[in-house]
Amino acid sequence: MLRAQTPPMPTLIKGNSFSDSRGTLHFVNDFKFESVKRFYTISHPDSSIVRAWQGHKIETKHFFVSKGSFLICWVKIDNWDKPSENLQPLHEILRETDPAVLTIPPGHANGFKALEPDSTLLIFSDLDLEESSKDLIRFDKNHWYQWDKKLPSQ
Repeated sequence: MLRAQTPPMPTLIKGNSFSDSRGTLHFVNDFKFESVKRFYTISHPDSSIVRAWQGHKIETKHFFVSKGSFLICWVKIDNWDKPSENLQPLHEILRETDPAVLTIPPGHANGFKALEPDSTLLIFSDLDLEESSKDLIRFDKNHWYQWDKKLPSQ
């Protein structure tokens, strides 16, 4: 008998920084680019912009902040045609000063916003643009999360 495979959970791969007289080096050496087919950046001029919710049944996304900081939220989708209004989002704050890569696997929707002006987010994908556009399912940004609430770690 075949068992249904449980999709992986989002993971955070911590990096580090090194500074000397030549400047600062930020790195996440444990992140592997084996499945990455493309990447892009998103810059938010201020902290009022929210990009949410983008859902993917098959695409994996990896997030890295190269400038500033971002709040990134995700929910595990229970029904792609009519997801529950009561899904509990999880979140992570990624900062330029604390390098890390957040991986959100298939089966989730994600959303994000900058926490400071002129922040830049790099996003790596395991699908090319055509494949990704066929996999994209959008949900209203006001589902599941109050984007204007103050977080304890802000």
